[in-house]
Amino acid sequence: MNFASKFDVFWELFIVQGGWKRVLSVGLVNTLLIAVLGLLIGIVLGTLIGAVKVMPKYKLLPKILDKICTVYVGFFRGTPIVVQLLIGYYVLWPLLGITISPLNTSIIIFGLNSAAYVSEIMRGGILSIDPGQMEAGRALGLSYSTTMIKIVIPQAIKNILPTLGNEFIALIKDTSVVSFVAATDLYKTFTEIGNVRYEYFMPYLAMALMYMILVFIISCGVKAMERSLRKSDKN
Repeated sequence: MNFASKFDVFWELFIVQGGWKRVLSVGLVNTLLIAVLGLLIGIVLGTLIGAVKVMPKYKLLPKILDKICTVYVGFFRGTPIVVQLLIGYYVLWPLLGITISPLNTSIIIFGLNSAAYVSEIMRGGILSIDPGQMEAGRALGLSYSTTMIKIVIPQAIKNILPTLGNEFIALIKDTSVVSFVAATDLYKTFTEIGNVRYEYFMPYLAMALMYMILVFIISCGVKAMERSLRKSDKN
């Protein structure tokens, strides 16, 4: 089958028969939900872990929390995300006796995975801030946690914004593995179109183009945020 024939088949399935509707309303929406919510979970949990990692270890509790966080980060950075999905959906949930949908499972696992990477990003961002900022906050009578939340972390986020953008892009692309737990994303919807005629050339080409467009939009958004932050710093 030549390229023209492949394109005709794809046009019929994607445009004429309305395959694009499922791609946009289900595949794209689910992909964005998993990536966006996963990143938000990752930022919140990763910030907490990063703060624990840089916390002074004078007392027992910070030492224990640091060990727990080290094991957590080691697991999620040391195993493929598809393995984490399979363990969560087919092992952990049944052991706990709970039922969680494939989509929600993907959001949770992606969030936990992202937190491990964001924690290291945040740790580096916090360490990049002048220690004098913490000392100034403490000198003003603020507690360690208040100084960290109100002074140090906001400045750290500015420094790590480009890296967080890269993490979001990575999450968008990694969503292609959620079909292992029967979740529907861009990959699965385009594969379903290809399965109709067992012709995957054009569906997968269109899928690659859609991922490229998403990444381009995210990159432009991150650059716009960086420019806005630089302007606010000058003012």
